[in-house]
Amino acid sequence: MNAALAPTLTTADRCDRCGAQAYVRARLNAGGELLFCAHHGREHAPALADKAEIHDESERLNEPEPFAAPTED
Repeated sequence: MNAALAPTLTTADRCDRCGAQAYVRARLNAGGELLFCAHHGREHAPALADKAEIHDESERLNEPEPFAAPTED
């Protein structure tokens, strides 16, 4: 997994398989890239290991949500 491979994935990046938020980017050696949610990233990573550089940010799923203070109406 290479952290310098690409910028951090955002909520706008979507899984090419199911449309969920992408946490895994596979940059294909032949050109192009694939984006996967954590589930599909785990499913397809073994088959892509020798065909792509894989950047996995799925550990971000375990980060706590930032606290938002309640607003007064």
